[in-house]
Amino acid sequence: MPILSRKWVIAAALVIGLAVIGGIVKALLPSEENQLETLRVVEVTRSPFYAPQYVALSKGFFEEEGLDIRLSNGFGGDKTMTALLAGDADIVLVGVEAAIYVNARGASSPVTAFAQLTQTDGSFLVSREPMEDFRWSDLRGKALLGQRKGGMPQMVSEYVQRKNGLNPHKDVEIIQNVDYKNLGSAFASGTGDFAQLFEPTASMLEKEGKGYVVASFGVDSGKLPYTAYIARAQFIEDHPEVIHRFVRALHRAQQWTLRHSPEEISDAISPYFTDTDREVLIRVVKRYQSQESWAPDPIIERSEYEHLLEVMRQAGELPGNIPYEKIVRTDIAEAVTGNPD
Repeated sequence: MPILSRKWVIAAALVIGLAVIGGIVKALLPSEENQLETLRVVEVTRSPFYAPQYVALSKGFFEEEGLDIRLSNGFGGDKTMTALLAGDADIVLVGVEAAIYVNARGASSPVTAFAQLTQTDGSFLVSREPMEDFRWSDLRGKALLGQRKGGMPQMVSEYVQRKNGLNPHKDVEIIQNVDYKNLGSAFASGTGDFAQLFEPTASMLEKEGKGYVVASFGVDSGKLPYTAYIARAQFIEDHPEVIHRFVRALHRAQQWTLRHSPEEISDAISPYFTDTDREVLIRVVKRYQSQESWAPDPIIERSEYEHLLEVMRQAGELPGNIPYEKIVRTDIAEAVTGNPD
């Protein structure tokens, strides 16, 4: 081959190679058209109780709506709401009572609950021994390892006790000086006759033979907007399309969860619970699915909100008359589901 021709072949090969490499790099980098919008979401705690959220993440439903969800653990309601009010979170997953407390104080940045995730309490009563014929009256004269004062789990516990003829703190000793993260280990080491525990802690104690689920606070307290997505009102006003996309992905996950088995749901959410045995995770999912803890759609119903206020009122924690319209916004969820009130 002549020297000149060889040079042209080499030059052409280099040009083609650079073009191919450039195309690969361009495909790997996000373009203006396919770049995801980041949303900082803080959850009050990590729990299978929030299964539809993890389904939406693992199945790519948020990503298909053009959203990059940066999920982090708030480690409690107070810290989670502080993150929202301080601007360190765009959306939080927390109890609706947290929004009531914030707005009742006349916050300079009001918050709005715009999508519901769970519709029952998610805690269970755990005893030291199996009790096939358990009745709530069996708590009389006993020590109950309870939850934080002013939090919805504790208020629901007291509501259920009153409903069953018990006077909380008088008929039942309620231990409230143990941190949430240490409740399971405290019960296992001998604190209390009974404990109010969330999953997967309750099922893990059962598997170890250190506790037995004998009743569900969710079943006995009824439906209420237990956990919902909350954002600053101004953020929703400034980013309506982003919130619509978020709720669409959530609703899709809610419907997926309704149609699939505990085994399939457990497999979908398992990346978020790598330290939880699959057998335990399936047991947990079965419990929540059987008692309809997950809301079938994101609409926060007025009747459920009013029930929440009654639970708070009985606990002496309701900070005044907080109307539904001041806390809840349903137009986005209704538009997504096509189910206006």
